[in-house]
Amino acid sequence: MSKKDKKNETPVQDEVLEQQGEESTQAQQPPEEAPAEEPQNDPMLAELESLKDQVAKQEDKYLRLCAEYDNYRKRTAKEKEAAWTDAKAETASAFLPVYDNLERALKQETADEAYKKGVEMTMNQLKEVLAKLGITEIPAQGQPFDPNLHNAVMHVEDENLGENVVAEVFQAGFQCGEKVIRFAMVKVAN
Repeated sequence: MSKKDKKNETPVQDEVLEQQGEESTQAQQPPEEAPAEEPQNDPMLAELESLKDQVAKQEDKYLRLCAEYDNYRKRTAKEKEAAWTDAKAETASAFLPVYDNLERALKQETADEAYKKGVEMTMNQLKEVLAKLGITEIPAQGQPFDPNLHNAVMHVEDENLGENVVAEVFQAGFQCGEKVIRFAMVKVAN
């Protein structure tokens, strides 16, 4: 085109020429690639998914087995401790009548000092053995009445003591840790 022809062109023609230029540049660029579609029935992918499921199931089984073993270990440790406590409690309960008889003997008046000293030594030795086993006497005299530790067999009206306070102990109670072997037999003030 000559200069004269270019001057005579209208703005509409300019737009048409620009569009033709854009189309030619677009024709030179390679077309964009469409995303490749995954094959639908690829046996390798199916096998991979199957193996992933199997691994997940095995991992779940493994975690459950670990949890079961941990629970078993804790339960057997508790049972072992409870069996040991029960054995100590049963053994101590067999000796409690001896304790009661020695306590009664100590309360009796006697003229023979050697006899009294022998009973005291025997009682002290029995208390030491019980203490080594972790068996303690339940405090009762002057303590507030606790139905978890005391067995009230009598009630008394006493103005000197407060309400529900142990006034007298008839038979000592014992416990091994938190387990009560024998409740203290007491008289309670109202």
